[in-house]
Amino acid sequence: MSDKRDYYEVLGVERSASADEIKRAYRKLALKFHPDQNKDDPSAEGKFKEAAEAYDALSDPAKRSKYDQFGHQAFTQGGGFPGGGRFTNVEDIFEAFGDIFGGGGGGGGLFGDLFGGMRSRRGDPRAGRDLKIVLDLTLEEVDAGVTKTIELKRQELCETCDGSGAKKGTSPVACSACGGRGQVHRSQGFFTMATTCPQCRGAGKIIESPCVDCRGNGRIAEKSPVELQVPAGIEDGMRIRVTGAGDAGAPGGPRGDLYVVIREVEHNVFQRSGPDLITEVPCAFAQLALGDKVEIPTLRGRVEMSIPAGTQTGKVFRLRGQGLPHLEGRGRGDQLVRVFVETPKKLTDRQKELLTEFASIEEEQSGSKSFFEKIADYFS
Repeated sequence: MSDKRDYYEVLGVERSASADEIKRAYRKLALKFHPDQNKDDPSAEGKFKEAAEAYDALSDPAKRSKYDQFGHQAFTQGGGFPGGGRFTNVEDIFEAFGDIFGGGGGGGGLFGDLFGGMRSRRGDPRAGRDLKIVLDLTLEEVDAGVTKTIELKRQELCETCDGSGAKKGTSPVACSACGGRGQVHRSQGFFTMATTCPQCRGAGKIIESPCVDCRGNGRIAEKSPVELQVPAGIEDGMRIRVTGAGDAGAPGGPRGDLYVVIREVEHNVFQRSGPDLITEVPCAFAQLALGDKVEIPTLRGRVEMSIPAGTQTGKVFRLRGQGLPHLEGRGRGDQLVRVFVETPKKLTDRQKELLTEFASIEEEQSGSKSFFEKIADYFS
């Protein structure tokens, strides 16, 4: 009994699904579980291969007929193994089904548009490595949007050897172990296993006379300025992708991308909640009791706010439109202002006299029982 999932279940289609429905379902899953978009999910590549295996079986009328009749056993009795045996790596999937995505692999067509050509097809020049940095922003920068120039240390093609890695006047030669393919194949029963060539490490070529500047690597680490446009309203933890700002690829191959992770610097006055800002304002007891007009700090200057008489400590007021811009460009959030009574630590004799008189009047108005006596009565 096979432990594989039913191919129709994998693609999420009915057994009566048409060829177009099967193709659409596979495209959707392939985009969802593309390994370059799920680098933090180790299970994504397995799901990506599982979907390709299911599509391989159901897209071919002859294979689909066998599968409908015999299930997974149709491909373990000498009838050819779809997917799992063919697809030893993700590049095999791109090579097999590149036409579905409007051109092959990760370097063109639909996958190339969505993922910036981060993965090259087997045989194509190798793409450069993606890079990631953390960018600190103040709330003021988030509020206005900002252009940043980043000094980025990245791999650039060696000018001496034009990225070949070979000494000037020489060229790399085809690897004798893999015949220039970059992979070695080993057959075992019905299975064919493909692994990276241990001699050329997948390059398909051997450098007999390395370049003296890059020592055969073909690339040299250099500092390069990268200009980054940060939109107003961006949030902590969001990522900005700068296509083609990563490491240089092999000659003729695309550059990698740069991923910039935003980190907000803690503000000494405001806290953030999405597009809204939160601030606390200390007030004197008399201001809350009698009412007052106070100046409130905002990111764009001070505004006047009215406090009604009898306001309780902890009351939250809302200043419309004084928050951060919505990232989608639909206006601004609000500023939430929490007022609280600030108890003075030192009193003059006159202040003590007035407060004592006030407390006496309060006691007369509330009756002979003290506050604590009333609390005791409430729970008795």
